[in-house]
Amino acid sequence: MTRVKIVKINPKAILPEYQTEHSSGMDLHACLDDPKTLKPMERAIIPTGLAIELPAGLEAQVRARSGLSLKNGITIVNGVGTIDSDYRGEIGILVINLGQEPFIVEPGMRIAQLVISSYERIIWDETASINETQRSNGGFGSTGTGN
Repeated sequence: MTRVKIVKINPKAILPEYQTEHSSGMDLHACLDDPKTLKPMERAIIPTGLAIELPAGLEAQVRARSGLSLKNGITIVNGVGTIDSDYRGEIGILVINLGQEPFIVEPGMRIAQLVISSYERIIWDETASINETQRSNGGFGSTGTGN
């Protein structure tokens, strides 16, 4: 296991935590003084009160919680948020209410997930052509919709 430094910028912040033994994501909690109401189609940054120091070669991905998305339409504005290893500011959750009703984000509510992943940097090797495959330039839906 890799150890990662974490700072509570706000003393009310709750450390991210895995909910089950084999969870890949840790829940992130809203660090709010008061409830925040999100109207339908409203976007907001929900603070976590936390900052992290990721080692080089790791990134943190902020992802939506499936239950909030299904039941209430609460999701992440940019799909998946990326926290790079050189970012040291507060983790903020960019949320949007895609539901039809206002949604109240309560202080301490589990609002998103944080997944830590390794990555590899690349160097582009510009060339005149690339190898063909069976799929080649077949685009969206080109592999069919069957089981």
